[in-house]
This record gives sequence, C-alpha cells and structure tokens, in this order.
Amino acid sequence: MTGPDLPPLDAAAIEPVPQRVSTGNMPAGDRIKTIVEYAHESYSEHEGGQVADYIPQLANADPSLFGITVADASGGLYSAGDADVAFSIQSISKAFVYALVGEALGHNVVREHIGVNNTGLSFNSVMAIELNDGHPMNPMVNAGAIATTSFMPGDTSVEQWENIRTGMSRFAGRSIELDGAVYRSEIANNQRNKALARLLESYHQITGDPMDAVDVYTRQCSLLVTTRDLAVMGATLSAGGINPVTGARVVSPDVCRDTLAVLASTGLYERSGDWLFEVGLPAKSGVSGGIVAIAPGKGAIGTFSPLLDSAGNSIRGQQATAHLSRALGLNVFASNVDSARSNGDDQ
Repeated sequence: MTGPDLPPLDAAAIEPVPQRVSTGNMPAGDRIKTIVEYAHESYSEHEGGQVADYIPQLANADPSLFGITVADASGGLYSAGDADVAFSIQSISKAFVYALVGEALGHNVVREHIGVNNTGLSFNSVMAIELNDGHPMNPMVNAGAIATTSFMPGDTSVEQWENIRTGMSRFAGRSIELDGAVYRSEIANNQRNKALARLLESYHQITGDPMDAVDVYTRQCSLLVTTRDLAVMGATLSAGGINPVTGARVVSPDVCRDTLAVLASTGLYERSGDWLFEVGLPAKSGVSGGIVAIAPGKGAIGTFSPLLDSAGNSIRGQQATAHLSRALGLNVFASNVDSARSNGDDQ
C-alpha cells in the first residue's frame, strides 16, 4: 500500500459544497443531522478501493459497510448508516495511546524519545529508522507507535495493556474490549513489526522486552470500536481532554494540543499533506476502514468503510469527512471576517 506515485484524495470526487466558515460552535443539532445523513447518502455508492488483506481477519470485512457519526463538544451525537457496527481500531489507536503516554510522561519525554516529524515513508518502513540513526521519528507509524506503547506505565506488559485498554475506554466513554480473532490473526502475521521492535532495541529506543511491546501494540490495535466511539474519542481531544458524554477528564489540554499537532502532519500516512490541504483537520486512519477527524473546540467525525486506497485510508471515509468539514465549517484553516453573519445554509 505504498509507492511514490500515489494519487492524492480526488477533490473532484467531493461534491462542490461551499466551504462554510465557523470560528465558534458547530451549527444547530438538527442541521448537523441533516448534513450527516446527506453525506452518507452521497458517498455510500462509491465502490472503489480494496479491503485490507495483509491481516487475514480483516479481509473478511463487508465492503458495503459505511457509517458516520459526528460528536459535538457538548456531547451531541449525530449518526447515519452503520454507525453501531464494531470494527478493530487498528492504527487509530496510535493517537490515543500517544495521548495517554504524553499525559503520563510529559511533553518533553515523548518528543525526545519518539519524535513528531513525518518520515515521508510507508507506515511500516525499516528504512525510516535507519535513515534517522535509529530514531522512530513519528508516533503515527508502526515503529514510533511500538516505541510509544513500550513507554506506557506498568510494571508488566499485562499492566501496560490494561492501562491502555482502560485509558482508551475513558476516551470512548464506555468499556471497549479486544477482538480476539483479529488479535490472533495479527499476531500470526506481524513479523515486520517484530523486526522493527528488534531494530529499535538495537538503537536503545525501546523500553522493556521488544516482543512484549509488539504484543501490547497488537492488542491495542485489536480493540473493537464503532464510529460513535471514534467520534466521542475525537471529541474528547477536541474538548481539551474532557469526555463530552461522561464529563470526565481523560487527559490535559496540553496533551490534546500536542496530539492534534502530530495528527495534523502525520495522521494519514503518505497522504497527510494532501489530506490537510483538502480537508483541513487533524485526523487518524486505520486499515480496518476507520477515520477519526477532530475540529479543536467544536467536535469530531468518526467514519467507517473498509474499502481503502493504496495508502490504507478509507475512501468513503475521506470523501464524507471532506464534505462534512466544508459543510459544518470545521476546516481549521478556513477564515472569513463575515463568518459571524454566515448562515451556512448550503449542504
């Protein structure tokens, strides 16, 4: 799913919805609901892309599934389609584990040991480590994520795993559990991640047993979520670390800022620049077909569709999120001095 000639997100595939500008709150709830339903209807017929097959269990996904949820910063939830279908979170977990480790260890530690820069190479690249003197560089690629997981507090890998599971459950506002079938499928086919962990160990960039780190990382990727969960998790980052549904603080505002900054530059692999240019939101994708996109101070979008582009990003999810970013006034780069007088009535 890599290559130097990857086409960007096809802007022509996004309906020419006007870019609404909003520097304050999202539109009213009934308006959000209408726009979410319209976006789902508009992009549900897209049939391009492929289901991930390098993890055998993921190859069994139904390609017709497509769900969307928008969560606003006050806890409102607006869904369409297969919003309650559970799927494994995969690489989206990287964002929330990074936040949990940042909360535990602080800004400087995670920046020094993990890094914040896009590697410009594939998510499972060995070369990226070697070219940077063993430094993982980026917490949103596999090497950096495995290193991040190894820093999770806990005296044993069992304790680290439970701290991750419970921490991510606080983000979701409910207890989320492991998909055992996905975990077993991944652990039987993750030789490259094991190699990455051994390479990091040789450069002293991983703590503890590298195989334990890979096991915990594989477990975190196998947690089951829905688009509702993703939207609430993203909205927690949007709301300065307070879950808008439960009202509980999960992480600090500083950690949210750090996490969103990393997602803005690295969240969609090699397509991150194209994504930021077209959509304008910090986001993270996963190869099971999920995407979470966050509008700071406003809310978040969770989407799910298993049909992926060659970089491993959901095609319908990208299209729907791009539409919603425009129609709901979420693009962090959009500005207009007259925005307070804009009604944003166009879909």
